[in-house]
Amino acid sequence: MAERFTAKQGQYLAFIYNYSVMFGQPPAEADLQRFFGKSPPTIHQMLVTLAEKGLLSRTPGKARSILLLVDPAEIPRLERPNSARA
Repeated sequence: MAERFTAKQGQYLAFIYNYSVMFGQPPAEADLQRFFGKSPPTIHQMLVTLAEKGLLSRTPGKARSILLLVDPAEIPRLERPNSARA
């Protein structure tokens, strides 16, 4: 069976899941941008891709509206991005 998401997509899902658990609300795109060190268009496109694959949903025009549609057991462990390693 084919994987539902790539390793990179899994890391985005892991960040969204962990952020939501820690802070009680989903991350903003700016939070993803800071963690992954990517540009706003890159972050936005990843979220669009994840939504198109049915892995998350968002409410257009509403901040922090990311809702994961993946069982937490499927989400990989979050790893520090290369740029954030000491």
